[in-house]
Amino acid sequence: MADRCAAPGGRTPFSFGIDPKILAFVIVPLVAMTPLVTLFGIPLLWRAVGSMLGWYLRRKTDGRRSHLLELMEEDEKKYQKENEKKRRDSDDDEDEKEWEKLDVYTVGTSKNGDKADKDWDGIVGFFHPFCNAGGGGERVLWAAIRATQKRWPKAKCIVYTGDHDVTKDAILARVENRFNIHLHPPTINFLYLSTRHWVLASTWPHFTLAGQSIGSIIMAWDAFSLLVPDVFVDTMGYAFALGLSKFFFRDVPTGAYVHYPTISTDMLDSLDPKSAVGGQGVNAGKGAGTKGLVKKLYWQLFAKIYSWMGSSADVVMTNSTWTQGHIRRLWGPLRNNSLLGGRKSNPIAVVYPPVAVRELEHEIEVSEASESLREKGLLLYIAQFRPEKNHQLILQSFAEFVKTGTEAAKTARLVLVGSVRDGADSKRVYKLRLLVDELHIRDRVEFHLDASWPEILEWLRKASVGVNGMWNEHFGIGVVEYQAAGLISVVHDSGGPKLDIVVDVDGQPTGFHATTSTEFAQAFEKALSLPDTAAVRQRARQSAKRFTEEEFAKKWTAQMEKLVHLRAQDPPFPVGLPLLRVSLLPGMFR
Repeated sequence: MADRCAAPGGRTPFSFGIDPKILAFVIVPLVAMTPLVTLFGIPLLWRAVGSMLGWYLRRKTDGRRSHLLELMEEDEKKYQKENEKKRRDSDDDEDEKEWEKLDVYTVGTSKNGDKADKDWDGIVGFFHPFCNAGGGGERVLWAAIRATQKRWPKAKCIVYTGDHDVTKDAILARVENRFNIHLHPPTINFLYLSTRHWVLASTWPHFTLAGQSIGSIIMAWDAFSLLVPDVFVDTMGYAFALGLSKFFFRDVPTGAYVHYPTISTDMLDSLDPKSAVGGQGVNAGKGAGTKGLVKKLYWQLFAKIYSWMGSSADVVMTNSTWTQGHIRRLWGPLRNNSLLGGRKSNPIAVVYPPVAVRELEHEIEVSEASESLREKGLLLYIAQFRPEKNHQLILQSFAEFVKTGTEAAKTARLVLVGSVRDGADSKRVYKLRLLVDELHIRDRVEFHLDASWPEILEWLRKASVGVNGMWNEHFGIGVVEYQAAGLISVVHDSGGPKLDIVVDVDGQPTGFHATTSTEFAQAFEKALSLPDTAAVRQRARQSAKRFTEEEFAKKWTAQMEKLVHLRAQDPPFPVGLPLLRVSLLPGMFR
């Protein structure tokens, strides 16, 4: 049999006339090198593809960049000329005075040379597709831009937004009206995204987390197709946009301000009805059965990809201790891995959101004398009408409290103040109104939608108790506003309100925590029956001083300086040459 298979000369029919020893000498090393080729070759090819796409986007947007800079320079000259005329006509131009001085708390401490001083004139791209929403996340965005403008007056701030039906002037006017934040118009501009619908939950009725993350990648491509910035900062929590930025532009420093993790271990645990948090959140107890098991496996896989993408950020800020803890567990191990581009020198920092504490102190008196101005039984809940804010729990708790018939309950009423973003929110408010009727508390509950800042101030001035019902509220700007206004807070026993805000001062309480409707009802009774409410209100205001706009600006500037310094260390690629900067280190982002 062997003789029939052999070819003349003893060679096998598969050796093609090559000596087997020589053939083995070639094949064995090739097979041995396969793991190395896979380990190094594929990542190098992957990074080369990213660099080529990044070069293409830079070349495509270079003309728009030059044109935009010219327009902003012209706006600056026009603005200065107009204010020069105003100065000649009047000495009381407050807006101009505001921008002539550089606040002490935004001066910064950088010693990195010319590129990190006041004269840095690069472009900072803020990725915030819902910049006109008017919520706490938007306050962070505008306060961050204001601090950036103060620290680097020549820098250009570009906001990538999907609010294409609103003009720049209208957006800035709303910022001033809603947040009382005054920005410098010439050095801020907006680039309008046409793909925002891809991140709406309604676009992805199934596999929403993955769908919205894919949508954020589409949106980020849209943003980079409009302009490639010198520094890219995500202020909405789109980790996949950060990953895409690093894939395309390794020389562009990226920063993340994380309000809450897209997915967390608490979310995973909430799927299990037997876990400690199995009854919390909008997905409570949904991990049972085959369908639940699939959901749990899907969430676990998503958490790994989310962590990989988010860990690419050079600078990471979180809005609370709770968020920091989760981001450390998710992103921390990868950020500290040098093979994956870890930035050990930039630890994940807590930068508390800016709250109008100083303004509230100025506008609202908190003293024994001001007690007579408050409506003792008035409970106030300021929150956007989103499902996670759990307005249902507060309504049910309030109904339970009213049924007790105590002296405090007899005169109690609940006011719900919040913004409505779209039709889904409007429908949610309608259902809440129906629930109020079912609970027979219609004459005790009021709804006030899209209230202006002056209206919110008036409610804070009149109310006695501030309420928050969200489980694992990542921070709770509204709760800080309660405290700054002297309200006694009754909040969910979790997240930022528990760990950072409603804490003891000098060993004495500033408010109450609750979880169930019964616990909230009992807390309402305690808050409205305190013997010395003025002392509690003053402690609450003292606690709120940790969250001023000045403190935010100081900490934001310190983190931005790191990004500016990184940009100075790694200048941008020349647009005219398709440079491929690849290293021998495996991994996607380095």
